[in-house]
Amino acid sequence: MSNKKYTLKEVTDKALEKEFIDLPKRLYKGNRNWVCPLDNDIKAVFDPAQNKLYQDGEAIRWVAYNAEGEVVGRIAAFYDNEHAYSYEQPTGGCGFFEAINDQELANMLFEAARMWLVSRGMEAMDGPVNFGPRDSWWGLLVEGYEFQPLYANPYNPPYYKELFETYGFQNYFNQNTYLWRVYDDDINGMIHERAKRLMNTPGYSFAPINVKDLESVAENFRVIYNKAWSLFTGVKPMPKEEAQKIMKTLRPIVDPNIIFFAYFNDEPIGFFIMVPDINRIIGKFNGKLNLWNKLRLMWDLKVKKSCDRIFGIIFAVTPEFQGKGVESGMIQYIYETYIRTDRNSYKTVEFAWIGDFNPVMNRMIQTYVCATRHKMHTTYRYLFDRTKEFKRCPRLGIKKPEKQA
Repeated sequence: MSNKKYTLKEVTDKALEKEFIDLPKRLYKGNRNWVCPLDNDIKAVFDPAQNKLYQDGEAIRWVAYNAEGEVVGRIAAFYDNEHAYSYEQPTGGCGFFEAINDQELANMLFEAARMWLVSRGMEAMDGPVNFGPRDSWWGLLVEGYEFQPLYANPYNPPYYKELFETYGFQNYFNQNTYLWRVYDDDINGMIHERAKRLMNTPGYSFAPINVKDLESVAENFRVIYNKAWSLFTGVKPMPKEEAQKIMKTLRPIVDPNIIFFAYFNDEPIGFFIMVPDINRIIGKFNGKLNLWNKLRLMWDLKVKKSCDRIFGIIFAVTPEFQGKGVESGMIQYIYETYIRTDRNSYKTVEFAWIGDFNPVMNRMIQTYVCATRHKMHTTYRYLFDRTKEFKRCPRLGIKKPEKQA
């Protein structure tokens, strides 16, 4: 595809893949807030051997050249049938968008993605999103350009917002990121009161994970996750293999002081999983995680303890124990046993990916943790039938139990 100013090429070989990956390194050169993603993290998204969504879907990538032959833009389009057909209209995605500030170029990239998705039976596209889990490369940064992104979280210049909205993308939902300063912010006094009442009830306890038995940690995580999240519309139960894979991925960077479980009569009922944010370290690697850089990462992380930011990944309590103060107990436990002690080397905690469709979680982070929203990403949707009514993402709702026959 081409016009007078720009030409698109599909990524079909290693040389084109390198141009796809290297474009942001040129666009963001000199931007001290941008952190160069690891090349292998991006490659893995488009590797059928590593990305299971290829089993029921497809992906395509393009790079755009100007008249002088310089790469000035890129985009990917993708879909998988399981997710595509869970919406009112079959919906694919576009993502990994990068471009110079030119609406004509942006429109050309978006049109390529749209037409490819139309040819696959899609009727809408979300963007910019990931061909994979929502916790990575999802959404367009629209607030907080002055802050460094968390690991695998998107960063982009402000003009991208206009490029997307001028083309016709509409706000499907926002994802909030909250900041809690370890030594400047406090937690709501109600946390202490609720935690005290909880601990006066026999049976409740909290404990950090055992890093020597991550297999059991993964299984406890899976059991709690499935009880806590599978009740929500659109969330599928997590299989054992996926839980084990998550823990295997986290193993190198795990800090047992900031991952812990809640128990009742020694049965796991809740978890709070946080990890050191390696984006504070990997920016100097220029995308390369070779053996030498792996050693540098481990040295900075484990020996020098130079990472000063915690990434709050996920928090959950099983339904039968929600509203009893377990959430408050977990917050106070980490606050008293580690965060506010001289063993802690972290300065801030960030809680990411809290959708505006989940008002309960937003309220808890703001009211009880007393964290401040300092970044926002937007997930946009573009309906191919421009006469069709646009609807924002519905609020998170609990599935109604099926009626007995």
